Amino acid sequence: ALTAIGIIFTKQLLILMKTPEEVLGPASTYLRIYFLGMTSLMIYNFGSALLRAVGDTRRPLVYLFCSGVINVALNILFVAAFKMSVAGVALATTISRTIELFMCLAYAKTQNDIKFSLSNVLKFNRVLTFDFIKFSLPALGNELVWGSAFSMYSVILGHLGEDIVAANSVVNVLRQLCSVLAFGMAYGGAIVLGKTIGSGNLELAERDASRLVRSTILAGFCASIFLILFKPVLPLFAQLSPAASHFRDMLVYINSLSVFGAAVNTVLICGVFRSGGDSKFGFILDSIIMWLVSVPIGLFAAFVLKLPPLWVYFILYLDEFEKMPAAVIHYLKKTWLKNITR
Repeated sequence: ALTAIGIIFTKQLLILMKTPEEVLGPASTYLRIYFLGMTSLMIYNFGSALLRAVGDTRRPLVYLFCSGVINVALNILFVAAFKMSVAGVALATTISRTIELFMCLAYAKTQNDIKFSLSNVLKFNRVLTFDFIKFSLPALGNELVWGSAFSMYSVILGHLGEDIVAANSVVNVLRQLCSVLAFGMAYGGAIVLGKTIGSGNLELAERDASRLVRSTILAGFCASIFLILFKPVLPLFAQLSPAASHFRDMLVYINSLSVFGAAVNTVLICGVFRSGGDSKFGFILDSIIMWLVSVPIGLFAAFVLKLPPLWVYFILYLDEFEKMPAAVIHYLKKTWLKNITR
């Protein structure tokens, strides 16, 4: 359904994001082809999550690396040899994602840890189904709330001019590279912590949670420092106008704060709390902070007060620090420390 919506309403989505007219055509072409691979990506993410859940974190990494190599090779082939331009880039991504899925499915057929088959997927167990809905729906809602709010941030920025949008695109690449360790620790640590809680050793789980939080916060601090240290290499990523270059340099400092806050909140909400089955707290917190506080204030600042783009950006990306006090208090209360294993 999402793939069909993306393909049919590609142009409308881009217009909503205030995409410049001169790139609307190529962007539409890219996204229509990219959306064709969304189904493969969704199924692969499901399989990858299953592997991680049983402690196999190495194999998804191998698949991702192979997919990346294939993506680069196909980009060279389609763009350099066949002169397919934007369509070639999108097609390379779609094909590499599909190959990634088939690698995962092929392995699933050869191992015994996960009985991944259509018959098992369609089996119904009332108790397990109820538990799955109880714990997964709030987590799904949390991701939808967070993702849609960030999309709204992009819509707001899109109305503030092309320079701030271009600068944010460049800085966001560096932000993702610098923060991958902190986020990886948060999500990976949740698997180990969940197993410890499931074994019934809550005292050990509490100590492990403390170590996970402290180490991830340290990783987040390092990500902030690296983001600032790597600022001189940003001009190599893309040629920007003087105004966009100024925005880019300022956004580095704003993101250095934001990525630290994101590391703290991610390890607590997505790592510690979810490992104990507490997925509701993050859903409620993100819904309140992002949609009842951050987005309305951002809209007010941009379209009523008409503040400069940098101030609007700063206000929007304060959301991590708005969430942090409640998340820390909830962690200290230890109400998340529950064994939900049957």
